[in-house]
Amino acid sequence: MPKTKLLQQLARKHGTPLFIVDHDALRRNFAEFRRWLPRVQAYYAVKANPDPAIVRTFYEAGTSFDVASIGEFRLVYEHIKRLSPKARQDFIWDKIIYANPIKDTATLEELDRYKPLVTYDNLAEIGKIRRHAPHAGLALRIRVPNTGSMVELSSKFGAAPGEAVDLIAAAFDAGLSVEGLCFHVGSQCTNFNNYVQSLNMSAQVIEEAAGRGYRLKLLDIGGGFPAPYDGSVRRFRELARILNAELRRLFPKEIEIIAEPGRFLVATAATLVAEVIGKAERDGKRCYYLNDGLYHTFSGVLFDHCQYHIKAFKRGHDQLSAVFGPTCDALDTICQSEPLPDLDLGDLVYSEDIGAYTHASSTWFNGFPPAKVVHIST
Repeated sequence: MPKTKLLQQLARKHGTPLFIVDHDALRRNFAEFRRWLPRVQAYYAVKANPDPAIVRTFYEAGTSFDVASIGEFRLVYEHIKRLSPKARQDFIWDKIIYANPIKDTATLEELDRYKPLVTYDNLAEIGKIRRHAPHAGLALRIRVPNTGSMVELSSKFGAAPGEAVDLIAAAFDAGLSVEGLCFHVGSQCTNFNNYVQSLNMSAQVIEEAAGRGYRLKLLDIGGGFPAPYDGSVRRFRELARILNAELRRLFPKEIEIIAEPGRFLVATAATLVAEVIGKAERDGKRCYYLNDGLYHTFSGVLFDHCQYHIKAFKRGHDQLSAVFGPTCDALDTICQSEPLPDLDLGDLVYSEDIGAYTHASSTWFNGFPPAKVVHIST
């Protein structure tokens, strides 16, 4: 069945706004990641989309998980225990990394009994971990270039490479064990040189640490793997060739390599179908109002700096139109210049590649509920 026909059929059955997740697409994305980066174990970044059904599909496909809150940890841990009831507690390192460098004390105390792998990037965090999660293993996050990434992260997280080994030494002096390094080049990174520089910086830190008697055995290369939102994004296999060459050159086989893909795995696996609930002419421009907006599935426009294109099922001459969400806030503006045909009230539109950092940030602002979620396999 053609995709557009399926989308309309699902919308008639379930109503709108409707967030449709294709689990075959999830599996294809993970298979592509594993095919082109065979040395790298994928830890799905749950924050991109924490839907339990998505967690289940990725777990069954063989992923591990990157969590950044105790809520995400509980979601993944309990889900895995239900799927694998005989799993030992020490499975946790193989399946979950707590990759938020800043953690509150209650979170650390709850995590401690699982002997988790957690990230850190400063002295104060070492003190908290020593007091509240002394059984944790640590990975030091270093600050790396984020130039050209859609969402920059280096201003908030990461130790300067020059202080990295001192922070590793401080953790060992506190009676903790540092297992390795981690970094993040920024979300939707289309500047592949960020990875090259980051890998070289990491290799230098690992070498300096070894020279001071600290042997690290793990490198987490983070996320940032770009989703193919449009033709300007270079193919993943091109990035993988660069990464594979650098990993072979810089890191011996005994160094375990992991990564935290989120957007790459889920962005292209979801489509939103919405309804035109309003229509107006303002200053010579056609304006449409949808029953989904910036406070809901299109939250990525604001929080993720990502523009999602609106497409019509109806054919006709396109004209540049403004598209708004349903709330009474002027911030709820999806786009100002989307080419759309003449639409009527009740017509349906759709937006593709909207699976990452979208529905996960939906609110109930103004009393409007998030889009209903439907899971399919095409």
